[in-house]
Amino acid sequence: MFDIDKWQEIFSTIKKNKLRTFLTGFSVAWGIFMLIILLGSGKGLQNGVETQFKQDAVNSIWLYPGQTSMPYKGFSLGRRIRFTNEDYDETVREIDGIDHISSTFTIRGTGTVSYKSEFGSFAIISSHPDYLHLENASVKKGRFLNEYDIKKFRKVTAIGSPVVKALFKNGEDPIGEYINVNGVPFKVVGIFNDPNERDMNRIYVPVSTAQKIFSGGNRIHRLALTTTAPVMQSEKMIEEMKGNLAKRHHFDVEDKQAVYIRNTVKEYQQIQNLFLGIRIFVWIIGIGTIIAGIVGVSNIMMIVVKERTKEIGIRKAIGATPGSVIGLIMMESILITGFAGYLGLVLGVGLLELFSSNIPGTDFFKNPEADFRVAVSATILLVVSGALAGLVPASKAARIKPIVALRDE
Repeated sequence: MFDIDKWQEIFSTIKKNKLRTFLTGFSVAWGIFMLIILLGSGKGLQNGVETQFKQDAVNSIWLYPGQTSMPYKGFSLGRRIRFTNEDYDETVREIDGIDHISSTFTIRGTGTVSYKSEFGSFAIISSHPDYLHLENASVKKGRFLNEYDIKKFRKVTAIGSPVVKALFKNGEDPIGEYINVNGVPFKVVGIFNDPNERDMNRIYVPVSTAQKIFSGGNRIHRLALTTTAPVMQSEKMIEEMKGNLAKRHHFDVEDKQAVYIRNTVKEYQQIQNLFLGIRIFVWIIGIGTIIAGIVGVSNIMMIVVKERTKEIGIRKAIGATPGSVIGLIMMESILITGFAGYLGLVLGVGLLELFSSNIPGTDFFKNPEADFRVAVSATILLVVSGALAGLVPASKAARIKPIVALRDE
């Protein structure tokens, strides 16, 4: 019965000071609302950027031959570097930490591919079997290229779903059929899917076969590999690979234009660190806003204590304990901050859901959301904030002496 009386008194106090309570609660609700919106927006930005990164393997290293910009041991600058099969073989033998590796030989232009009376123009990629992992692609049906295809110079190909739709319009099963690639018949051994829709418009053929058929000799146009090594080790791998290439192709290892290198291991880690910094910054701003609201609640509760000094004195005079006085003030503070903060939380999550459901994502902003951990953290923050906001005025109220309080005007 005493608890019911306490709650009735709290609601009565709030009812008497509606505007003051509303403004106090609004500051807390706004802080939580902005925290959720900022965190959700940051997550949407992160989702978009990570989607772009994950269209290919995020732990890959790509090496492209360039043109020398420094003279070296009698060799003039401006000399073009040409990768060969020996570069691939040497990298496989000498470099530790490689998970998957492939070289590619580029067939210039868009290839003409045909099946019976159907024609289409698609990118022709010649590679090793591991290139599937570098592109984050997956086999939908059949298989991808294998090492036996490379060794035996087989005329086989794996094709993307758009190629199937363009060439096999009558519903035939492509597996086992022959398609003409720039006038040369290749047997379809598999169909693949790729997270990057643009890369679906491709056909893959063994690199050795492409070199032989399209007069490539032993030339390759790039090396690519994946590694589970951390950033520092991946940088050492790059130094070692570049050193080996410099020896074989006679260029200065410090020549940055001789070989172009893209280390997505480092790039992805930098992106992760960037978004970690953004999240920390958002939490600092959000918590700062909430603290401002808490200070407002605490000041209001101080005023409440001042207005109810005589009432508190009467309570203590008839036997109320300091604990019961502290409990009354803190319950009112927690109620205001808890309800206002929960309202801000719900509005923030609701707005993010509305935005995510009705506004299409872009390449760099997708699915803004506040995850469950954020909601739980915000809820805990609300309870703690409410308790802290009421603690100081509640402690002050508990120290009031009954006789002093009764004299208060």
